[in-house]
This record gives sequence, C-alpha cells and structure tokens, in this order.
Amino acid sequence: MKICELKAFKGRNIYSHQKVVKMVVDLEELADIPTKDISGFNGALLKLLPGLYQHHCSLGCPGGFITRLMEGTYLAHVIEHCALEIQHVLGYDVSFGRARQIKDSTRYTIVYAYRNEVAGLEAGKCSVQLVEALCRGQAFDIDWHLNRIKEKAMKSELGPSTKAIVETALERGIPVMRIGNGSILQLGYGKYQKRIEATITENTSCISVDIACDKTLTKEILREAGIPVPEGSVCTSLEDALEIAQELGYPVVVKPERGNQGRGVSLNLTTPEEVAQAFNIAKQVDENVIVEKYIKGNDYRVLVVGDRVVAVAQRIPAHVVGDGKHTISQLVDIINKDERRGEDHEKPLTKIKIDEISLAVLKKQGYTPDSIPPAGKRVYLKVNGNLSSGGEAIDCTNKIHPINCEIAVRAAQIIGLDIAGIDIACPDISKPIEEGTGAVIEVNAAPGIRMHLYPSKGKPRNVAQHIVDMLFPPGSRHSIPIISVTGTNGKTTTVRMIAHILRTHGYTVGMTTTGGVFINDRCVMKGDTTGPASAKIVLTDKSVEVAVLETARGGIIRSGLGYDLSDIAVLTNISEDHLGIDEIYTLEDLLHVKSLVLEAVKTNGYVVLNADDPMVAEAAKRVKSNIIYFSRQEDNITVHRHLMEGGIAVFLKGQHITIATGDGFIQCMDVSRIPATYGGKLTYNIENSLAAVSVAYAMKIPIETIQKALGSFYADEFHNPGRFNVFNIKDFRVVVDYAHNISGYTQVIEAIKKMGASRTVGIIGVPGDRQDSSIRRIGFIAGKGFDSVIIKEDVDLRGRRRGEVAKLLEEGILSAGMDPGNVEIILSEVEALKTAMRGAKPGDLIVIFYEKLEPVMATIKEALSNIEGGTNSDRDSAMVELTRLQ
Repeated sequence: MKICELKAFKGRNIYSHQKVVKMVVDLEELADIPTKDISGFNGALLKLLPGLYQHHCSLGCPGGFITRLMEGTYLAHVIEHCALEIQHVLGYDVSFGRARQIKDSTRYTIVYAYRNEVAGLEAGKCSVQLVEALCRGQAFDIDWHLNRIKEKAMKSELGPSTKAIVETALERGIPVMRIGNGSILQLGYGKYQKRIEATITENTSCISVDIACDKTLTKEILREAGIPVPEGSVCTSLEDALEIAQELGYPVVVKPERGNQGRGVSLNLTTPEEVAQAFNIAKQVDENVIVEKYIKGNDYRVLVVGDRVVAVAQRIPAHVVGDGKHTISQLVDIINKDERRGEDHEKPLTKIKIDEISLAVLKKQGYTPDSIPPAGKRVYLKVNGNLSSGGEAIDCTNKIHPINCEIAVRAAQIIGLDIAGIDIACPDISKPIEEGTGAVIEVNAAPGIRMHLYPSKGKPRNVAQHIVDMLFPPGSRHSIPIISVTGTNGKTTTVRMIAHILRTHGYTVGMTTTGGVFINDRCVMKGDTTGPASAKIVLTDKSVEVAVLETARGGIIRSGLGYDLSDIAVLTNISEDHLGIDEIYTLEDLLHVKSLVLEAVKTNGYVVLNADDPMVAEAAKRVKSNIIYFSRQEDNITVHRHLMEGGIAVFLKGQHITIATGDGFIQCMDVSRIPATYGGKLTYNIENSLAAVSVAYAMKIPIETIQKALGSFYADEFHNPGRFNVFNIKDFRVVVDYAHNISGYTQVIEAIKKMGASRTVGIIGVPGDRQDSSIRRIGFIAGKGFDSVIIKEDVDLRGRRRGEVAKLLEEGILSAGMDPGNVEIILSEVEALKTAMRGAKPGDLIVIFYEKLEPVMATIKEALSNIEGGTNSDRDSAMVELTRLQ
C-alpha cells in the first residue's frame, strides 16, 4: 500500500466547492480484500477510532459506516473515513469524503474535506499507515500520531483573532486569501482589497506602530495632549532604576521600553530588592527599562476600532485557587488541561507557565511552586493580566463611562492607530479617570481580541465585525468584477476581445491567457498562465478594476479555481481534447470539469453559453445564476425557449449581432465590421465576438463602446497574437494559429478555403499527450484539407518518443489519400517553417500550427526583413497587413 499522490485544494474544485485533500492510494495486493475478511481488523480499528461509530456513510444515519464495515467494505473507503475521523478528534468539523477506483487498477482516488491544510494532509498519511498496520496485524500508536499531527497543525493554524476576522469577512461574502503561511490576509480582490495582519490593517501607519512600541514616547505624546499617564522615567542601569523608584515613591512598575504581551513587566514593587529583580527581568527584553509610578486599581483593556470603543475587558492575572491538597505546580497543570488553553495564541486562553516572574510573584505572597495553598485561597502567578501569560478576562463593555471612552479614542487617534488596545488602570472603569485615580498605561498596536471574543465571564463581543465594517463600511465594494472564460476552443480570443472592450470603456483590466498575464497592455508574466496562480496575480494587484481570466482544464483539475465566485462565466464550447488525461475519458467528463466555472458564479451574476453546442446547452442544468445564450443562428430553438421565458440572448440576425431582451431587440453591429472575423467569414471568431458582446452587455457597457472596441480588434500579433494571424511575404502568405485539436484544425482549414490560395501547405503537429486515435484523426483532416503537409513535433513530447507523434500523423494523412510525395517530416518547428517558405510559390498559403509562438514569429519577421528589393515602408506594411477575405 502506498500513496501515489497527495495534494490539498485551497478553494473550489472538481470534487467539491469546499476545501478538500485528494489522495491517490495504490492498495496493491490488498485492493480486493473486504474488511470482513481481514482477521481482527474491524475490532482493532474501532478500538483506536471509536468515533467511527457515529459516521453516517451512504446509509445516511449514525452507524451507517459500521454497517458497511461489518458487511465488508474496501480499504480505500476505510481510509477515507479514518482521515475524516482523525481530523474530527483533533477538533476539525469535517464530514465530506468519497473514494473511487481508478478504472480497473488497484489505485483509488480518495477525496475528503479539511479545515487545516497540514492536519488534512497528515491525517491522510496517518490513515494509510493505520489501515496498513491493522491489515498486517501490527500495533499502531494512535495517540502518538495524533499528538504529532496536532503539533504540526498548530504551527500553521490561524489564531482566534485572525480566524474571527476571516469568518466575519466570509459571512459578509468578502473573499479571503491568506498571503504566505503567516497571519497576513487579503480581504477582497483587486482595487477594493484590504490587507490585514492580525489587527494591523494596511491603513495603520508604520510610524504610529513604532510610536506605540516606544512606551516612553507614547507617554510623552499622551501627556502633552492632556491624557492622564503615570509618572516615570527610562533608564539603562540598576542604579538609575533604584534612584527613579525612590524619587517616585513606592509602589512602582518596572517594564521594558519596547515590548509586548506583558513580557518583562513587573507591577506593584514595594522594595529596592524587588526593583532590582524586576530590572534584570525587563533587561532581558530591552536595553531600556521604564520605572514608573504604580497606579492602584484594576487592569482594563479598551479596544478602539476607528472612532469608537467597541469592547472593554477587565484582565485578571494568571492564578490558581487552592484546594488544600495539590501544590501550586500541580494546580497549574490541572488548569492547563482545560481545552480552551493552548501553547500560544491558537486558542481562547493560553497555558500558564511558571517562569522567573512567577517565582518572584509567588515569593512575594510567601509561596513556592511546591507550596500547598489552603482551600479557597487565590494565589497569583503573574502581576499583569495579559492573556498571553495565562490571564483571564471579564467583559465590561457596558460599564465603561463615556468620558473614559472619549479618553481611549483620543489616545488611539493621537498615536494614529485605527485599531488600538488602550490599557487603563483605575479602581472602577464605570467612573471617570482623573489624575491620581487612574491613567492610560499603554497604547497597543495590533491588540489581541481573544479576550473580547472569548471572555471568561460576561458577554462575548463580535469585535471582528467592527474591524471588517471599518475596512468595508456596509454598502461599500470589496471585490472587482471577475469574468472567467472556459471551454475547449476560443477561450484566449474571447478573453482578449472582452478585455479590449473593457479597456476601451476605461477600465484597468487584469487578464490571464495562454500568452501571459497582462495588466492592460503590460505583460507581467509570460507563458501559459491559465491556472489559479495566474488568477491570483491579477486579483492581488491593487490597480486592477476588472479581471478577465482564461480558466483552462489543466489548472482546474490540478488546483481548482483561483478565485471564490465570479460575476460572469463563459463556456465557449466542448469538443474532443485532452481525453485520456487526468481521468477525463469522455466529453461528459470534460463538461463536468469545466462546469465548475459555471457553478462558481454569484447568484445575481451571469453565465454565457453557446446555444449552438448541445454539450454546452446541457451544462445549463448546473447553473444557478442568470443565463445569456449566444448563437450564430437566429432560429436556434434553445434561444427561442430562453427568450420565451424572459431570458437574454445574443445572436446573428442576418449579418448583425443582435441582443434580445425582455424589452426588445438591440442591433449591436454588423460582423463584417469586426476585423477579426475577416469580413464575417471567420466563423469561430464570429462565435467569440458573440460571447464577448454577451459579457459586455452583462457588464452594462454602452453599445457605442462595444462597437468601437470590436471595430478596432484585429486578428494580428498585437491584439490577438498566435490566433489566425496572416502575414504577406513576397507573393505568398503565412497563417499562424494555435489549433491543436480536431475542432480547431477543422475550423482553421474551413477558413483558409475561403482565402483563394493556389496551393495550401500545412505545417502540423499535435501535443503528445493526446490519444492515438485523435492524432490520426487530425492527420486525416490535414490530409483532406491541404495540398501538401510538413509534419513537425513539439519540443515537449509529453511522454512520447521522438518521432512517435509524427508517425501517427503521417498514418492519418496517408489514410486520407494524400500522395506520399506531398508529405514531409521535419521535426523542428522552425526548420519546417523555413523549408515551407523557401519552397513557396506565388499564390501559396502556408499554415503553421505552432507550439512556441516567439520562435515562429521571429522566423516570419526575419523573412519579412529580407524581402529582396523592398523598401522599409514595404516591409513595415507587410509586417502588419492582414489579408482581408473579400
């Protein structure tokens, strides 16, 4: 038994709209053995994971899985449920899972939900190890494995404060992306995004944070503004510290000048000896040490968000209550077993640790860690109430006096913080603080909000909502429009057309295509960029006002979607391509993959479908948003039914692109005026234009703008590189196109037949991961469609041997009846093109179906620059001239 593949999908994917782990496991010799036939397996499994008794499984009720287990189920099914139960034991609420055999092999695809990626992946590994061990009759230490997974997972877990912000944002429909593995989040997309790290927002001034971290400077600024603060001074030597304490008069506070979470802070010091010990502790945190007057009273944390107080908590220092039996150390161990306490910030409370400060505090109370305090005696282990040092909190939000609210807000604004934790010491927060009876002790940037979310006593406060509302006031925008285009053919051209329309309207457009990632006309990344990582580049760019994303099959299968929900989705068509790859064997399988794009659309958004494609029309059953159909046929039955139901459609009425709505017909433009359609004769670019108009209409782009944009969109190397680009070279022409499947080849050959060439030459090739039958079929189509053919091969053979694809293409060509003398094999793409151009005759038309565009374009430009006897203007015009089909 071995794991062949293990990966986590971070967003919507072909298996589920929630986060899942995909694990491919080869069960090898255990593949056909049901659980009932493995001696002792079921009993041992349930002893290790008794929670499996509650699993529903396909029977839909608690105990369903046990029934299947006893009847005899296969091990992949058991691994799936173990992975879910292990996560459940660790505290993650997950239930979705499934296991499917891969054809007739011993391998299974196991998919299950996760919340924490590390925990999800490790649970899968552990489940395989567990099941295999039980099959072999071996012991398995489940507790050791659970503790190991828990320890790993906690390192990547978001803290309660950050998690609360994430949950609140998602509840408001604001998409959330985690930047890196820390606590930096991006809320929203593109122009409207906001970034936040814990409770520091992108609006928080760096200078303000620096001021807040400098306690001396903070105190000086607040004092000058009339905010009551304790007297004190900063020093670097023990002698100075003792002198300051003497001048202030005891009791005093000693703390590091720059620090957080209460580290190195000692309160209520009453003797020089205590000051000396506290000075040494503070010195370990910062060279500069503050000695200030101790303000008697309670410790309150006032949380300010924006211009108001949203929560107040009284902080109680870490303590134990004696029972007359256990030592203080034992009492701490008992408290730390509380599930609410974690090692750091990952849980509502933090475990209490007995450290140097604790020893000093205990000594002051007459105790040591080994002391047994009497029953009911409260013994403190810390002097400050920070939750990070084991403290607790009592909600006091409804008790704070308005004057104290005003002081807290002013303190935050004076320092310049949009989110601040104001520490106030006073006897009673419900009474106004005055000089001598209370003071602002500190102003904290990035304040923790655990104490307000999970107070030990009192009402929890949803402060995360106030933070999200400050970043995104109700009614404000949090996301740019996202347009996602998928399908077999036409994706790139459709994306480019849509982007061109939107840029013409004045938007800053982020676009992903097979040719790269673009922000308007600027390429920020070259290559085939049609997956989630490329989408993320666009969605994290603050200049982008609308995203137009080419979303290809491969990226969907490998990593899911790179966004949460789109505003508009387009499915251009479904035809044979990539079959036999990634467990996609039929057109129905391919439709299932691409339908994810249609399902992940906002309910008030639009899905644009090609009504001329029966497979795409079938996809409408998966759509839960508005539909716009497009068609080249005015009398398309799907369009007619849709219009009868009050829907929207875009179709050809004669030569005119026409928009039909409940309010009537809108004549958009004559397709012959769209250069990319070559006078209305390039069929597939008419379809792409119809799809683009559908999207533009859904985006409420004015008709005049659509006309202007499509009227200036050419099938050239500037607007649509590599998609039916036509070049005049001397007395022959070269067409450059990316067709690489049966449908693509058919459409291109149909188009060139309208160009009036005296002889056509095809330079053909097919990616090596296509099925043999598909490769032969493309050869047959080329054999029927061209007068002569040069066969080349891709550099990336995709698992094939050199010459293998060429041989299959040759077989297909010859089966079409082409004279073998008209077939030549030149494996190099560039050499094949050079050979064709050298042998070109007047009136010839050469078509190259390329793998790499740049070398092909460089070869053509070299030929153009070498036109014998041509002037510079001749060569320049030849480079950009596109043959019009008249």
